[in-house]
Amino acid sequence: MIVSTTPSLEGKKITQYHGLVTGEAIVGANILKDWFASITDVIGGRASQYEKSLRTAKDLAVAEMVEQAERLGANAVVGVDLDYETIGKESSMLMVSASGTAVSFVSNQQSI
Repeated sequence: MIVSTTPSLEGKKITQYHGLVTGEAIVGANILKDWFASITDVIGGRASQYEKSLRTAKDLAVAEMVEQAERLGANAVVGVDLDYETIGKESSMLMVSASGTAVSFVSNQQSI
């Protein structure tokens, strides 16, 4: 499955549009990670635990979107957009949503 932020795929001809597909993931931030992140913020550097949580949420959202596209018979998702939001009391949770258009394509070298 090809996943692309672009509206088209170089060297491929889109033959069918299956529609919008989405995926969402919500991850919580716990007190221990918050405490270590605040120390990192004070002394400088990267908050690696938050980065790991963010990456995990993104991967889950994209995987859910791809599964939905596969169920529709698509072999690619184009025009993918990722959105990041904090939700919950005191922004204690992170939501990542992925959306795109499920399509079927053939290589330009293949006959239709």
